[in-house]
Amino acid sequence: MDADTLKLRAAERALDYIKPGMKLGLGTGSTAEKFVDLVGTRVVDGLDVVCVPTSEATRAQAQALGIPLTTLENEPELDLTVDGADEVDESLRLIKGGGGAHLREKIVAAASARMVVIADDTKRVSKLGAFPLPVEIVPFGWRATLLMVRDTVVENGCKGSVTPRGSEEDPFVTDNGNYILDCAFGQIDNPDKLAEELSRLPGVVEHGLFIGMTSSAVISGENGVEIIGAAP
Repeated sequence: MDADTLKLRAAERALDYIKPGMKLGLGTGSTAEKFVDLVGTRVVDGLDVVCVPTSEATRAQAQALGIPLTTLENEPELDLTVDGADEVDESLRLIKGGGGAHLREKIVAAASARMVVIADDTKRVSKLGAFPLPVEIVPFGWRATLLMVRDTVVENGCKGSVTPRGSEEDPFVTDNGNYILDCAFGQIDNPDKLAEELSRLPGVVEHGLFIGMTSSAVISGENGVEIIGAAP
């Protein structure tokens, strides 16, 4: 079974969490994209929801599908966010931000009563860190921030490279106008502590560790779909 089929099955199962009248956060990435497509089909069939996208790409997709959209300025409290993940462990801790949208994803998730992650089983890990951890930083003084991030991760026992995404001549720029540092550790022994200490650094806007934010993960594999955490 190919990855697209597994992602679609997870997205389909996540529809069980949606109730008419909900205010939804729509995630970003290849798996979340499939969920947005399914929501669009349900809206055409009469589903009454209003949604907040987590990226400009998701906004464009949702608008093309005719999904009613709003903002957190107008609706600061959401019922549910459904999003993908680059990694999810058995404690429902995540690494997100492979697409560079983790700042908006985290803001939307934090504004939601529940966050449901959808993924194929290749994203399920016993220990976070094989996927490089994204850290969003402001452009001003980015070299100094990079050095502070490097020192912090070393103090937390993480070994590996911390490098800017893109190049100095053509850096990757997020929807928020910031840069991304990709931290390739292989494994993170204490993600809770690392998350806390990265958040304290001047110049760091947000990192891709989502700790204590996920209520459920819908994981699709060759043997079916498994739910970790709260059922619909």
